[in-house]
Amino acid sequence: MLGVAARMLRRRDLAEDAVQDAFVLIWRRAAQFDPGRGSAKGWLYTILRNRCLTMLRREDREIATEMSELETVSGADLVDQAFDGLERSTGLRQCLERLDAPTRLAILSAYVLGHSHGEIAGRLDTPLGTVKARVRRGLLKLRECLS
Repeated sequence: MLGVAARMLRRRDLAEDAVQDAFVLIWRRAAQFDPGRGSAKGWLYTILRNRCLTMLRREDREIATEMSELETVSGADLVDQAFDGLERSTGLRQCLERLDAPTRLAILSAYVLGHSHGEIAGRLDTPLGTVKARVRRGLLKLRECLS
């Protein structure tokens, strides 16, 4: 969880705070978990992702990164690594492979890198509405495929 938070927030100290806050929220909301709606792991990471996004919005500024970090690993490389890291036999990998490439890239950018729809639109040079539609339709297809 710390790795996901660190990728989203780009600062270890903020990532540690986000994980701590997420665990407190998980503890308080444990009774709200419904196994019929998804896995516990997915629920945990959703809470963490939402906490990270809240922290990013609250900061209301770009978090500075070292140029060497930007030069060594690009967002596309991280998305490719995450996709390649999924075992071929997993249902998620099989469902992601069924999506068209732009939709898969938009979804993985949002959920692996923590990019907002606006950031994805800027990076892909695609209209914001198109990115939002791709993510929404892609998530619906994933939900259908995984159920």
